[in-house]
Amino acid sequence: MAQVTKESHLTRAPGGAALPAGPAALRRANLSLVLRELRDHTSLSRADIAEATGLHRATVSNLMAELLERRLVREVGVEHVGAIGRPRRAVALHGAHVGALGMEINVDYIAVHGTDLSGRVLVERRVVYDTMGSGPDSAVRRLGLVAKEAVEAMRRAGAVPAGIAVAVPGLVDVTRGVVTLAPNLYWHDLPLADQLSSILGPLNVPVRVDNDANLAALAEYTSGIAAGTPDLVYLTGEVGVGGGIISGGKLLRGADGFSGEVGHLRVDPNGDQCGCGRIGCWETKVGLAALVRAAMPEQAYGLPGMPVPDPGERVADIARGLASGDRRMMMAVAQVGEWLGLGGSILANLFNPRAIVIGGYFASLAQWLLPHAQDQLQRLVVAAPAAQCRFVASTLGFGAASRGAASMVVNHIIDDPAAIMDPLPRPAAY
Repeated sequence: MAQVTKESHLTRAPGGAALPAGPAALRRANLSLVLRELRDHTSLSRADIAEATGLHRATVSNLMAELLERRLVREVGVEHVGAIGRPRRAVALHGAHVGALGMEINVDYIAVHGTDLSGRVLVERRVVYDTMGSGPDSAVRRLGLVAKEAVEAMRRAGAVPAGIAVAVPGLVDVTRGVVTLAPNLYWHDLPLADQLSSILGPLNVPVRVDNDANLAALAEYTSGIAAGTPDLVYLTGEVGVGGGIISGGKLLRGADGFSGEVGHLRVDPNGDQCGCGRIGCWETKVGLAALVRAAMPEQAYGLPGMPVPDPGERVADIARGLASGDRRMMMAVAQVGEWLGLGGSILANLFNPRAIVIGGYFASLAQWLLPHAQDQLQRLVVAAPAAQCRFVASTLGFGAASRGAASMVVNHIIDDPAAIMDPLPRPAAY
């Protein structure tokens, strides 16, 4: 039996006392502990892992034998410690045959980011799609088609997806995989996980659903411009605006999992009606639809007969106009920047983050938006300059949420390696 080393490996009695879990649960917990150590390092010896985790060396060797058998780790060479020390055989996270598929469905596109367990990117693409105008049934069918194509691409690369996670711009009941409300998609109480699982059918891949800003915030925290910053806010720059909040190194979900709907902060009681039905929400001032309407009114969202272009193309058109000094576009971006700073100051006063990471179109236009936004932030934050909060532009682009979704799948695999313990077919050359 694997060794109990941490309180997280214990169950709880009704009164709160720690009780040992069963042998199978302990083994899963220790397998996860070993995989987490390997995820955080390029390679480690068994002795290194024993020292880092507190597990006995014999326990580590036993666990490693199972992980090697399941091809979740691989031996990568021999390390020599000291002049006369015994050689140590190093191991590294492997899992090239285990896939994680992250997806995002938004107002005007579907994005895909598929990796293997070690982080190798197997498929990445964005498909232009009018989700808002298609209705939930058609949208879910299209999402299923894109998912099937991505799964096939991953299989051609030698990886079998162990899970799919979908990012959605709205309120999500994560436990049930139900989109409670996505106002910009006109979705209400949509059982997305069940519907997508039904479409995928024989693939038999677990499906999870989460909020897009939450998943993008996780991607930023693990691999973005502010990676490792324990207190940050991530803002999506899409047609809608959401926020993911990392506090003390953990994602802040709230009592019901619905935190982060910052786009629906009321900032202008006399403003426009939002897709949620309320008046003067922040996203009516800083969302991509608001910018396009002000900068290129002839291409505004929702005009009859207008095709739905890739959001990146719209933003590229605006960037070219800004670079050439287009007065209307400069005024539109300045106004959005000021509203961005105002809303950012509310978040800074509430959560005291070290950084507000802006993604999506905000990042693409950062050189024009941020001077206005940062000025407003400094002016309106109560604790400035002591708070030291700053806006920073994401480098992950419109793929942040799908990347974070893939990371969530990987986290679930590492949390419960037993979920993929059934042997998979080995390549002929293995």
